[in-house]
Amino acid sequence: MYEIDLNLPKQIVADVLSNHEIHSVAFVGCGASMSDLYPAKYFLANNTDKLNVQIFTANEFNYDTPSWVNEHTFVITCSLGGSTPETVEANKTAKKHNCPVVSLTNKAGSALTVDADHVIVHGFHANYAAKAEKPAYAIALALEILQQTEGYDHYEDMITGLTNIFELIENAAHSAKGLAKQFAQDFKDDKMIYFMASGASEKMAYSHAAFLFTEMQWIDAASYNTGEYFHGPFEATEPGVFYFVQLGSGECRPMEERALAFLNTHTDTVMVLDALEYGVGEVPASVRSYLEPIFFYN
Repeated sequence: MYEIDLNLPKQIVADVLSNHEIHSVAFVGCGASMSDLYPAKYFLANNTDKLNVQIFTANEFNYDTPSWVNEHTFVITCSLGGSTPETVEANKTAKKHNCPVVSLTNKAGSALTVDADHVIVHGFHANYAAKAEKPAYAIALALEILQQTEGYDHYEDMITGLTNIFELIENAAHSAKGLAKQFAQDFKDDKMIYFMASGASEKMAYSHAAFLFTEMQWIDAASYNTGEYFHGPFEATEPGVFYFVQLGSGECRPMEERALAFLNTHTDTVMVLDALEYGVGEVPASVRSYLEPIFFYN
């Protein structure tokens, strides 16, 4: 069974907390890597009673560093190849402010590792499960920060989810190939695609739009939070405009269902990716909404 080393985040967080009293956590990255950090940020911000939890694109962190960034700020940075200049600089910025820094990268010895106190080298290329390591390790770090600073009632459920999710993801990715073929055939001529999601999965929709489509396919794409959709964008919904809805299984699902119901009566081009159809229901319900972004990622 494919799995990550969950003892590594536990040991890293314990070491940081042995030397620092943590008041804040800053997740920092660029592009898809920042999106990969978002589920961890969302989870920690939603469940802490004590910590200030924020996420930054790296150069905002560098040029407009918050006043609260100091030795009490746990900084977690991420860059797949470890060479993103802005994120490498963010490590330097964090160290200038005496922050403990943990970096996630696929490349050992990369520039991102130079100013990091701890490094997690994650997989990526082996299979679909490997591609999930980066966001999964970020969630594992957030989990340990929460558990070791104030405790978390669903800690064991999250450990179970992080242990079992990789096999579920590998199976889900393969089972979605039929939908992928249908998507390619039906929408190959579309000039604009809108991705929609909410909750912890919101930045997965953003990542798909900005990077998988705009950057890699040169197809114009944008993303909307399904709640915000009704505060402006819904007015422009019309037949022939393609919407791709990520339908989650957690607390925000009613928002996504409301948006989908509207879309089904106002446009003729909608595709739905429902996490419940691809095995996320096997993840403990108490933590499912925080882990399902990794399903959408794959």
